[in-house]
Amino acid sequence: MYNNKAERKKPSDLRLCDLVLTILSSIFVLVTLPFSLFVCVKVVREYERAVIYRLGRLLAGGSKGPGIFFILPCIENYKKVDLRTLNFDIPPQEVLTKDSVTISVDAVVYYRVNNAAVSINNVENAHDSTRLLAQTTLRNILGTRDLHQILAERERISNSMQSVLDECTDSWGIKVERVEVKDVRLPLQLQRAMAAEAEAAREARAKVIAAEGEHKASQSLKDAADIISQSSAAIQLRYLSTLNSIAAEKNSTIIFPLPIDFLSKFIHSKAEPF
Repeated sequence: MYNNKAERKKPSDLRLCDLVLTILSSIFVLVTLPFSLFVCVKVVREYERAVIYRLGRLLAGGSKGPGIFFILPCIENYKKVDLRTLNFDIPPQEVLTKDSVTISVDAVVYYRVNNAAVSINNVENAHDSTRLLAQTTLRNILGTRDLHQILAERERISNSMQSVLDECTDSWGIKVERVEVKDVRLPLQLQRAMAAEAEAAREARAKVIAAEGEHKASQSLKDAADIISQSSAAIQLRYLSTLNSIAAEKNSTIIFPLPIDFLSKFIHSKAEPF
């Protein structure tokens, strides 16, 4: 028969055992002073925290530091955790996009430990786990987008990846601060096809711009011709302006325009029948 009373006594027995061992360890430290200080006194830097375990249990308060702290020999041990921002490169990942194009994408992730105790207790290796998760997250996110979206929306992809990683690693005591897509490598044939497409688009755009310029120039010439045709004096002034332009170019031949009224008499006389 299962004994519930024995089960209830176990926690108190364990606490009593912990207390006895703690007292014995403290007495040992006092007896061996000052030599025990070399074992008991530890220092962690400003950017570090020490996660202390006593008889396998995490001490209250989670972590210690920065500065000096004490551990009891034989019954306590500790692990240092670096709180500085770290980074790692995601190696190039072969990704099949939504429109069935195979590309190679790499990225860089910036992260830090924001809870030292959680990063030690909740996951075996928080850094390696974050690296592996970043690789799979990059492939999953890029696989839901077309190639043109990947090329044009790098910042949005980086922000989306950062949000997903930060949410998943929160239970590991990890804070993902930034994700950047470094490079997108396309197959050589696709690069040539895209270059040809871009060149054709530029040529088409240049032809459209040239046609619009011709249309505007023709319209301006038509408007100028209509204005000049309304006045014979305007035509004469245009002749004089042309003569001035020709003289400025140091030509050997100079044309003297005759008045239109003078020429019109000869034109009318030739037009009359004999």
